Amino acid sequence: MILGTSAISILPQSPAEAQRITPSDVWQLVYQQLPDLPKENQYISQSSGKVAENSTLISRLIRYHIYIKERAPNYRLDWKLTLADYLDANEIMYDNTYPGNDTLKQNPLEGDRAAIKRLTRSQRDALAQVLTNIFNPNPQSPVPNP
Repeated sequence: MILGTSAISILPQSPAEAQRITPSDVWQLVYQQLPDLPKENQYISQSSGKVAENSTLISRLIRYHIYIKERAPNYRLDWKLTLADYLDANEIMYDNTYPGNDTLKQNPLEGDRAAIKRLTRSQRDALAQVLTNIFNPNPQSPVPNP
């Protein structure tokens, strides 16, 4: 057996897919598909002193999921685990490692957790599904049993 053949890749396989799916741009696609989600982008940048409009709830959630928790972005269950973190139902979230902590004047963690808690269950389900679909645009069809 060759090592690494069973490893799960979180990156797209072809260069065309890599250009289409970049974690830093996915948040915009999510808001296009789910425009009622809160943006939570009122925080002030430490460097510019201006509102960091591109630092949104979803952009931070994606960075937390992929870079802090190192969870695969193409599995719905992994997104559910991340949402459970925000709801205090899974793993502990730490202020000092949360995205935006080092670039915004105020750490957005508590505001982001409150925003996720305000979402209905169906909104959270839709969010998990949209994120899964974006990161996994061509899911493999199940192979029928003979």
